[in-house]
Parts: sequence; structure tokens; C-alpha cells
Amino acid sequence: MDKKTILLVEDNPDDEALALLALNKNNIPSEVVVAHDGIEALDYLFGEGSYTGRDTRIMPELILLDLKLPKVYGLEILRRIRSDKRTQCLPVVILTTSKEERDVIEGYALGANSFICKPVGFAQFSQAVERLGYYWLILNVAPPIGRMAEG
Repeated sequence: MDKKTILLVEDNPDDEALALLALNKNNIPSEVVVAHDGIEALDYLFGEGSYTGRDTRIMPELILLDLKLPKVYGLEILRRIRSDKRTQCLPVVILTTSKEERDVIEGYALGANSFICKPVGFAQFSQAVERLGYYWLILNVAPPIGRMAEG
């Protein structure tokens, strides 16, 4: 099975390490690109900043997006993803500690595919990441992103 790319947008080093450990532990065939703030995430997606020259026809199969990020808040990242033809159909799962109703409502209104509150313990967090990876990278049929941007 080919490795698929996950863009993990996470500023908390502990949550980043847990997510990476959970993906490895559960044998989810993926390459994980980590963006530590909102600008880095947008630069990766749109081939700007330190990612200038990146082939933007190749997009991640899944974006795991935290909301409480430095520089650009997670919902603004989602807004920009959905407003650009190249990225508007990318699966975006909000994975955050926020349980605020307004974040859930706005996340879905902006086009999030799922909203998951980060479980506190490693076992629960690991299980959540395993299920996310299995569903989005193995079961789900992703849209042909490169062809959509051309059309």
C-alpha cells in the first residue's frame, strides 16, 4: 500500500509527538508533514515561504487541523483552504482541545469534514488517530485534487 501524506497542523510538541507515535504504532501507511503554526500550514499548501517550489499538484490526502494556533487561527486556515480551487476538496479534520460550541458550528460551516476533541489519555488519543487514519487514508476515496484545480 502506498504511503499517503497527512498534513498535521499542530503547535503543541506533546500532541505532535502523540499523533506521530499513534500513527506509527497503528501502522497507518503515511508520511506526515508537520506545520507548527498557521502560516507554515498555508505556505506548505500553497507552495510559498519555505515551501516555495514545492509541487502543489501533490496535496495531502488528509489535514489534521488544530484550532488554537499561533500566527493564523485554525478556522482562518480552513476558510482559506475552502476558498481556493486547488485545496477546496481536501479532507480536513479539526482535531482540537476546544469543545466550544461556536468552534464546532463555525468549523462545519466553513467546510470541515469532521470535528474531533482531542482525548486526554494516550490510549484514547491513539485509538482516535488510528480510526482517523484508517478511515481517511484507507477506506475513503479522495477526490482527484490535481485534476480539480485544472478544471
